[in-house]
Amino acid sequence: MDSDRDLLGYGRSQPHPHWPGEARVAVSFVVNLEEGAEFAIGEGDGRNEAVYEVIDRIDRHPDPCLQSHFDYGIRAGWRRVMDIFAEFGVPVTVSACGRAAERLPSLVREAVALGHEVSAHGWRWESHVAMSVEHEREAIARTVQAITEATGVRPVGWHTRSASSSDTRRLLREEGGFLYDSDFYGDDLPVTIARGARPYVMLPYAFDTNDMQFQHSNRFVRAADFSGYVTDAFDWLWQEGARHPKMMSIGLHLRMLGRPGRIGALRSMLAHMTGRGGAWVARRDQIARHWLTVEC
Repeated sequence: MDSDRDLLGYGRSQPHPHWPGEARVAVSFVVNLEEGAEFAIGEGDGRNEAVYEVIDRIDRHPDPCLQSHFDYGIRAGWRRVMDIFAEFGVPVTVSACGRAAERLPSLVREAVALGHEVSAHGWRWESHVAMSVEHEREAIARTVQAITEATGVRPVGWHTRSASSSDTRRLLREEGGFLYDSDFYGDDLPVTIARGARPYVMLPYAFDTNDMQFQHSNRFVRAADFSGYVTDAFDWLWQEGARHPKMMSIGLHLRMLGRPGRIGALRSMLAHMTGRGGAWVARRDQIARHWLTVEC
């Protein structure tokens, strides 16, 4: 077996990141902007997206139910989500598909104007696992171009929907402008791959502290289920953080969290974190850059 998989990780020798203000937990909220990048026969694609909240699968015809489900995230969800972050004055990372940024430039420009980061989430909302090297290289370049043209700021972070390919990280590093990717689920701390002139960091992401659990598993039913789970996770990391500070990722989707029955979860968790103290709520690029300034 020839593998560079690291099963042990940091073990007992956990590095101390010395987050700003000696915070116990670096908290990363990620707002996934995927609407407009999903697959839809009604927009000329060969298939419809299959992951959404209704159970009928339409394979050969346009699906207006699916399309309007995604529309809701932009038309109603975006404002609710962004207003709550503005209320608490915290910066977040908007993980945007390139096609979504191209179609919704006013939203990604607004995010940058508000002090948020816009990172790259692929050209379309799709896995990269089966892509050829040429196709994947083109998708990465196209995503970077679309976000840069829409915002005036080149993205430095990347996250692949679901599975990345065996070439994704190599292609991102070869591209030269990326500081980090979030295609890593194996720890509560970042991992440095390279330092020097072209540093590169793997920032952990998570699917449990993520509103996708409203949709994919019904693990969360009410807003309190989501906020309760997230605050339980935060409190545990906060406790560990007295000696070994950690990082926490919370994934949000406009069409999921942006519903009236769920949005209150975001206010509850932010109130809890800011009220307890010891949380550094930051953009992912800020976390990666800080990580590189300490001896980890």
